[in-house]
Amino acid sequence: MAYSFRGACARLATLCAGFTALAPGADPALTIYNQNFAVVRETVPLDLKAGDNNAHYSGVTEQVEPDSVILRDPAGKHTVQVIEQNYRNDPLSPDILLHLFEGKTIEFRLPNGSTVAGKVVRSGYVPRSANQGYAQQRQPIIEVGGKLQFMLPGTPIYPDLGEDTILEPTLDWILRSSQEARFDAELSYISGGLTWSSDYNVVAPETGDTLDLIGWVTLDNESGKQFENAHIKLMAGDVNKVQPTTAYFRSGQAGAMGANAAISTGPTEKAFEDYHLYTLPRPTSLRDRETKQVEFLRASGIQSKRLYVYDGATLDTQYGNQDIRQVQLYGTRSNPHVWIMREFANSEANHLGVPLPRGRVRFYRRDQDGQVEFTGENEIDHTSKDETVRVYTGNAFDITGERRQTHFQSQYVQPGGWLDESFEIKLRNHKKEAATVRVVEHLYRWSTWVITQETAPHRQADSRTIEYEVTLQPDEEKTVTYTAHYTW
Repeated sequence: MAYSFRGACARLATLCAGFTALAPGADPALTIYNQNFAVVRETVPLDLKAGDNNAHYSGVTEQVEPDSVILRDPAGKHTVQVIEQNYRNDPLSPDILLHLFEGKTIEFRLPNGSTVAGKVVRSGYVPRSANQGYAQQRQPIIEVGGKLQFMLPGTPIYPDLGEDTILEPTLDWILRSSQEARFDAELSYISGGLTWSSDYNVVAPETGDTLDLIGWVTLDNESGKQFENAHIKLMAGDVNKVQPTTAYFRSGQAGAMGANAAISTGPTEKAFEDYHLYTLPRPTSLRDRETKQVEFLRASGIQSKRLYVYDGATLDTQYGNQDIRQVQLYGTRSNPHVWIMREFANSEANHLGVPLPRGRVRFYRRDQDGQVEFTGENEIDHTSKDETVRVYTGNAFDITGERRQTHFQSQYVQPGGWLDESFEIKLRNHKKEAATVRVVEHLYRWSTWVITQETAPHRQADSRTIEYEVTLQPDEEKTVTYTAHYTW
């Protein structure tokens, strides 16, 4: 496409005669939510006369929500009334420019350097509609020498930009002011395409369960706009937001963990409403289509526990409306895997005690050579201080479980029905050291139950769950049995 950029700017200046073109003033500010949207705040200078004023601002994101726009005087000295707002998001492109010259004759540059005149009968461009979400494309029709062809004869050469064109998403306003006023207004709006996530890298020593932890914030900008020297805040929490049908998200990669335990210079945190707000310590530039990592948490000396949990029942998705044989077999399929869980307290006494945003936790352990080896990962939800973090990291290799039904008897009558069921759980430890396994059993048959026989006392976790603690020496096998009596 051949046209002069200087000529394009002159053309736009002519088209916008009578409008005040607003350029951003002070550094922008962003509050980014971890739900693929952000509040954008920018400063724009206004020079208004008394009455109605035409103004436009080119510089909003490609995913701005126009009905969220707020234009105000942050000092509260001037009142600006937006009489009308128009949002344009059809920046100039080769397809649009050819469309603007439909019915007109322009020149086309041929591969050999010569030019030929051709009339644009049809450009082939179809504007995007709200229900399509994308622009369709048809073949262009060009008349050259009185004959029609379904392709461009060469590269279009345009005499100008055509009428009513914009180079980037634009807001056009009619602003009403009761008096002459010159001040820096605050423009704020909600935009999609901006999000953040948190990642945690946790390292354990060769032996023991004392952890070092580094938290990273990953910022992702897919908004179509670059923010220079932006003051950025991050909102953590489940803020209710009606999401658009089309969302763009690209997950980022967390950085590597450093070797020392220096004091963090990351974001400061404070409670805000029922959420938590983190402020990055210094302005940062966030380019369009850029992913950026910032360290926000560093802690060492965290005391943790490694738990082994055997939840041996494999429960089917449906229970009920089955014959007696299906009812008897329900929940009797055995899961052989013993889970590895890592648990630590998010407390000041444990060198943490800060709200932890939702994110992925990666666990590493140093081997005898001092190298860091990956040992599992999972995700945590938003976790307040003084709560316990418990994360599943994988299945134990040398500890196995086996669960089987040993007795089933029932009488289904109303009222006075009952059911007796017995289970045997075998645990085997092939490790070189002792291990304690938490056996979890679900009383899923009915809400009214009592344990009538068991080889060890249980702990009731909730109204339908019991647990047994079993300590196994190296190469030892132990068996737990119990009988549950249900009534209804």
